[in-house]
Amino acid sequence: MAAKRIGVLTGGGDVPGLNSAIKGIVEAGIIEGYEILGICRGWEGLTHINFDDPDSVARYTMTLDRHNTRTIDRTGGTILHTSRTNPIKMKSLPDHLNNMDFPKKESAKGVLYDVTKQVLKNIEALQIDCLISIGGDDTLSFSSILKDKGVPIVAIPKTMDNDVRNTEYCLGFATAITRAVDAIQRQRSTVASHERIGIFRVFGRDAGYTSLYTAMVTAIRCAIPEYKFDLDKMIDLIMEDKRHNSSRYSLVVLSEGATWDGYSLGEYGEPDAYGHRKKRHVGEDFGAEVRARTKEETVISDLTYELRSGAADFIDKMIAATFGNMAVECIRDKKTGLMTAIQNGCYALVEIPDPKMGPRHIDVFRMFDTERYRPSYSNKTGLPLFLTRA
Repeated sequence: MAAKRIGVLTGGGDVPGLNSAIKGIVEAGIIEGYEILGICRGWEGLTHINFDDPDSVARYTMTLDRHNTRTIDRTGGTILHTSRTNPIKMKSLPDHLNNMDFPKKESAKGVLYDVTKQVLKNIEALQIDCLISIGGDDTLSFSSILKDKGVPIVAIPKTMDNDVRNTEYCLGFATAITRAVDAIQRQRSTVASHERIGIFRVFGRDAGYTSLYTAMVTAIRCAIPEYKFDLDKMIDLIMEDKRHNSSRYSLVVLSEGATWDGYSLGEYGEPDAYGHRKKRHVGEDFGAEVRARTKEETVISDLTYELRSGAADFIDKMIAATFGNMAVECIRDKKTGLMTAIQNGCYALVEIPDPKMGPRHIDVFRMFDTERYRPSYSNKTGLPLFLTRA
């Protein structure tokens, strides 16, 4: 039987394009005669909702229609809001679940609860025939669990890191690069006026796509998590750039997870629901090394949250709307357990990635010049638009 009610949620960090995907789902779903129910705050909406409390139901659900989604694609963020809730590793239970028995295990930080059975119960109570989850590796890891539990689910990949497996593109990536390039171009005048070295930090905990592609269109040095660079060599290169620049400045962009030989990137703060702690600021640490070795002045900019703010660009709006329509078509055709994707430059439906595989990484040999610490620009004939294959 065809699905009658589609549930939609967005999890993890927000990116530009989420609202375009939601609007695409709503438009396509209404045409097919479906009711669209928004689940607010990601997986928290399906772990914390209390059906005995009308305020809780109003807090965590939202009926989506053409009226309340008409203009949402013009803005960034997500109208469904989001969280980093992990239903299989809950540090605490909502009050109304405290007396229930859930699988649990001890961790260094205390007891962690697996409330998957409550999520399944809440999906049934909400009369959701199929769920569409929009998220990155963390959100999709629980999507994979629900798929294995028999829940009809379709996933849409989003992350500025562009590191979800089985797809060459994730929502938010193009806008992130556009934002990074704009910010660097704006700051050139200040860096040049003072003849300094500009150091920019961007997203990329495990994969360096954001740093690499930003460097590709700004023609500056870059560092990626997949390759430890030699500190003295990198400093020599940016000093060479500075000497050869008539304006006497140079620039480098670093992924947040980039490291150099002999340097370990520290972490701080409490881990989130998926075990991630905040990374030390590699830009600050690298800048300190530059100043100590060269006595040059530096300008250090953290562009991370700047990249996820504001409305999506054309590419993210187009791909998000297309992914949304594809997800609804999957449900219409009774195909679930799949993820919308781009493979070899074409739209595709693929398996939801196995979370055990971890993030997708840059092919260093083909994409990164390890001698010059910049993108490789050669031998691109025949590659898909985003220069990489899933």
